[in-house]
Order: sequence, then structure tokens, then C-alpha cells
Amino acid sequence: MKKNLLFFILFTIFSSSYAQKNAAFVDSVRVKHHIPELAYAVVSSDAILEIRALGNQRINTNFKANLSDRFRLGSITKTITSYIATVLVKEGKIKWDTKFFDLFPELKSKSDPATYNFTLQDFLTFRANINTWSYGNDTPTQEEIKGNNQQQRYEFIAWFLQQKPVLEKEEIYWSNPAYVAAGLMLEKATGKSYETLVKELGAKLKIDFDFGQPNFKDVNQPWGHDENLKPEAPASNYKLNWLSSAGNINVSLPDYCKFTQMQLQGLLGKSKILSAQDFDKMHYGLPEFSFGWNSEIKESNQLKYSFHNGNPGTFLTKVYLCKSINKAFILFANVQSEEADKGLILILEELEKKYGG
Repeated sequence: MKKNLLFFILFTIFSSSYAQKNAAFVDSVRVKHHIPELAYAVVSSDAILEIRALGNQRINTNFKANLSDRFRLGSITKTITSYIATVLVKEGKIKWDTKFFDLFPELKSKSDPATYNFTLQDFLTFRANINTWSYGNDTPTQEEIKGNNQQQRYEFIAWFLQQKPVLEKEEIYWSNPAYVAAGLMLEKATGKSYETLVKELGAKLKIDFDFGQPNFKDVNQPWGHDENLKPEAPASNYKLNWLSSAGNINVSLPDYCKFTQMQLQGLLGKSKILSAQDFDKMHYGLPEFSFGWNSEIKESNQLKYSFHNGNPGTFLTKVYLCKSINKAFILFANVQSEEADKGLILILEELEKKYGG
């Protein structure tokens, strides 16, 4: 018993010292690369190995970073949408080969005929060859799209599919509207809004998911910053709602750790909801991009990673998982710039090296 206690004490001291050195390195990168607030974590399937929030919630203020701070996930939202879809397929509420116009036949006649056979799987895996659309697009305007949040997403897709959006055949099409269409299909299959589906998942996982800019509901939450380090003032952005299932969730780092740990547990065959094969399909089922997850084999060590990056304008997020070492690395920043992205990559590489990735 005494030996076990001594080992635990020594391990705790070593781990604390180890984490302090990592935090000092991360903070130096944060300052050098002009990142107001940076939060990062290293997790395994059953433990948080390291977690920190550094810097300030808003530039040129004394509002210190907290682990409870919320960050916009941007496209990492797609990892959550794809998981919800996988569960609904498992429950028999929708199929991977369900066609969009099977659920929305009233939109078919005015849409581009080349879109008629696109399925839920096509949208979630970016195999539907449709054009891109994001926060910077000028059309349609807010005046053209009416109704509540759910109705606006419906009207947006109805408009989008009339714009001759089909591209030449390639392998992958990085299109936010693909996930908007998938989100609408999940809403129709369940009779629930996308927001409700996310909140229900959060209740099961004890995660407090929310939507939009974190500072809109609480000015004491982090403010996003653009490439010129201009803070983004609190606002309700209608484009964020249109892209809810593609990139509008906000969450704290500890809560996204729970979601990431659930993914690791599933990949290791420890999920009670889905099989290891279901998780493998989600992360690695298709080349380069599967269901919400990119994948690659690192040349340096031949380890397979699944990952996703978010860049919604004023935040940056990264999540990298490696099943073979049972580790995941999560990085959140409240600024979007090339300089900040370079800093996050340096931190990711250092943490991977320290933790065996």
C-alpha cells in the first residue's frame, strides 16, 4: 500500500512538472504568434492527461482565460453532426442511401437535375459534387430567406440547389451546404430541429453544447478576433444559423474533451451505442475524408490519425485522434490568421512528440 501511495505521489509530481513545461512552451508560442487566448488538451479514452487555458479572452484586456471558456468550433461541428447521423442510421430512422429528394420531393422540380440522386452519405462524406458557400458569400441576403431558424435553413437549401451548383467530377468537394442538406435530412427523419438533436446528445454525454458566437449570450466569454486582431463584437449572425450543422456549435474545451474521449472509446470498441466498425467507418471508411473526419497516415511514424480543423472567421480549432496510441490532441484559439495557425501546428507537433504521436 505504501509503495503504491509513493508511486502515485511521485507520478503526480512528475506529471505536474511535465505539464508545466508544456504549458510554458505553449504560452511562448501563443505570445509569438499573436493568439489572445489559447486552450489545449491531451486526452486518452479514459483520462484527461493535460489541459490548459492561457492568455486573455479579448485582446488588450485583463479578462483572463478560463477552462470554462467557450469557443466556436467552426467545421469541427461536422464531427458532431456525423456522429448524430451515425446513431440515427443505427436506430433505423434514416439510411445512408436515403436521397435528399426522397425527404423533400417538393423541392425537386426547381433544383438542378444533377442533384437528384445525392444521398445522406454523399453529403456527409463530401462526395456530392456541389459548390462551396460560406460566411463570406453575399447572396442570398437575409431579406430573401424567411422564417424561424429551421425554416431559414430549408429556404437556404431550396435557393442553393437552384443555382446550378454541380461541379465537374472529382474525389472530394469541401462544401458547407452539403452538411446543411444533411442536417435538414436529419431534422426531417426525426421531426426535431438540429439544435434539439445536438442538445439531446449533449444531455446524454453531459456536454453543454450551444450555438453562435460565445460572447453573444455572455460578453464575459471569449471574443473572436480576425487576422488583424480586431475583436468580433457580440452579434446574431443569420449565416451562422444557416450553417448550423456545418459549423455553428460552441462549447468549452473540457466538454469537447468528453466528446473526443467518446470517439476514442468507440474506436477501441468500448462504446455501448455503436460498434467499433461503426466508428472505424466514421473516421476511416473512405480515403482522405469519411463521415466528418479527415484521415492520414503520418510519414514520420506510420501512425494513422483522424482529424478535423475549424476556421469560422475569428476562431481556430483543431482535433487530432490516434487510435493506436489511444491519444487525442485538441487546440482552440480565439483568432483566425495564418500566423495563429502556424502556432497551433507547432504546438500540435510538440505535444504529439511528447505523448508518443
